[in-house]
Amino acid sequence: MKVQHTEFHIETNGQGTYEISGKIRSVLNSSGLENGTLNVFCRHTSCSLVLMENADPSARHDLENYLNRLVPDNDPHFIHTYEGPDDMPSHIKTALTRSSESIPFVMGVLLLGTWQGLFLWEHRIQPHTRHLVVSIVGE
Repeated sequence: MKVQHTEFHIETNGQGTYEISGKIRSVLNSSGLENGTLNVFCRHTSCSLVLMENADPSARHDLENYLNRLVPDNDPHFIHTYEGPDDMPSHIKTALTRSSESIPFVMGVLLLGTWQGLFLWEHRIQPHTRHLVVSIVGE
């Protein structure tokens, strides 16, 4: 078994989902590994990763709107607002979702479902540079 680590960054334009499936496939192809597991880890507390419908953007739009209703910006009960009204809501959204995803691969191909894509989910209003770590274990 071999282990490979790669880091890369994603520039966001504020809240929303940013598909990273293609970048992850590229990292896997560069590894030369054929079979194993790929893990993606997001090194932040105000954005997350999500496996989601990648054909119809309305599914992601509905998910984002639902979470924004569940955890709205400007909640007067939040104390942690140092970086703005979306500060604590973004941390809660990250805690409710995931900061890493593991995806198996066989013959150099990620075993994502037909309509699955991997997305970085930016919870902050302002643009950010987000850093991700990909760890691949395989042969």
